[in-house]
Amino acid sequence: MEKYYKKEGRYSYYEAGEGIPIVILHGLMGGLSNFDAVASYFSNKGYKIIIPDLPIYTQSILKTNVKSFAKYVKDFITFKGLERVILLGNSLGGHIALYHTKMYPEKVAGLIITGSSGLYESAMGDSYPKRGDYEYIKKKAEDVFYDPKVATKELIDEVYASVNDRIKLIKTLTIAKSAIRHNMAKDLPKMHVQTCIIWGKNDKVTPPDVAVEFNKLLPNSTLYWIDHCGHAAMMEQPEEFNRLLEEWLSVTHLQVHA
Repeated sequence: MEKYYKKEGRYSYYEAGEGIPIVILHGLMGGLSNFDAVASYFSNKGYKIIIPDLPIYTQSILKTNVKSFAKYVKDFITFKGLERVILLGNSLGGHIALYHTKMYPEKVAGLIITGSSGLYESAMGDSYPKRGDYEYIKKKAEDVFYDPKVATKELIDEVYASVNDRIKLIKTLTIAKSAIRHNMAKDLPKMHVQTCIIWGKNDKVTPPDVAVEFNKLLPNSTLYWIDHCGHAAMMEQPEEFNRLLEEWLSVTHLQVHA
């Protein structure tokens, strides 16, 4: 991924491919590499894949909330000179994508959410008090996936380091509270953008009934399930994730004039 990584002004981001822009938003503990398989596949299929580093731990506390991150994404899209984009978000990234779509519907040609927060928030807040306990963090990281082996030691170490960093911990709890405050249930019925919902059947973080609720509330949504799959479908079942996403893109004829 390194060769496609750019730093310009206040933005750091990955960019590959040419064509219809898909802007991808990572989650709280997620990095750009979570989307390796999506990026390498769709950047060869007529899409420009752009994954900005979200300033989750670097904004001031006052700007550490879903709404500020949504505005950051809008500023980034403007900075890149894009008219309209397809937004794809996982977990907190899905919530930011939804909120961005609520605030700036004219910027969004299509929306893809997977394991998204926005309706159900036990996802973040409860797991942080035991921050010194490596085994506890390991179990929490493994719970993100259907197959616990997907949670490599490297990934667990990264989460453990974040949770034991006092500033990151405070910001994480701030974001968790903001996610609860920015519940989207009342907004979703007014959001008419074409939406693709891809969900792991075995997601313990945002359980399957959350996906059903999203599908019920969003007027133009299609729900796809992936079996034997947890909270990060694009990491755990990348081929199936790409297949379903490609099917949806083709069915909805998402053509963007950027």
